[in-house]
Amino acid sequence: MTLTIRTRTLASTISLALALAIAACAPKDADIKAGVDQAIAGVQGITVDVAKGVATISGQFADSAAMASTEALVKGVKGVKSVVVNATVAPPVVISADDMLKTGVTAALQEYSTLMADVKDGVVTLTGEVKRSDLPKVMQALSALNPKKIENKATVKR
Repeated sequence: MTLTIRTRTLASTISLALALAIAACAPKDADIKAGVDQAIAGVQGITVDVAKGVATISGQFADSAAMASTEALVKGVKGVKSVVVNATVAPPVVISADDMLKTGVTAALQEYSTLMADVKDGVVTLTGEVKRSDLPKVMQALSALNPKKIENKATVKR
């Protein structure tokens, strides 16, 4: 059976039209990105880029559970072929117990006789007087103890 040039041309045209129609039905990256952005609207500190259906997550998560749930949300968006996670998990904040913190604060302030501190629920409150030149050293020494917060109510002198 020989095909005529007209029949071959018609078959080629139909094949090309079918391939274009199938390709046109696939979601575009911009549409996929819009779907991803909507799916992860409540997640803070991250971004997702989409290229050729591959979603890349970047940024920092509070914990690994948040990262896993976000990855699952992104995978569930129509048109996402795969997900690449280039994000990190923030290290946990270590808060010292008050007794250990009080001991450390006392040692840190030993050479500053005009400066006093109170520790309650992980918060260090400074009172008294401190020289302006000593204040950065004091704050650095106290910060190294990992308190929740340092409240500086001390008077700063020249």
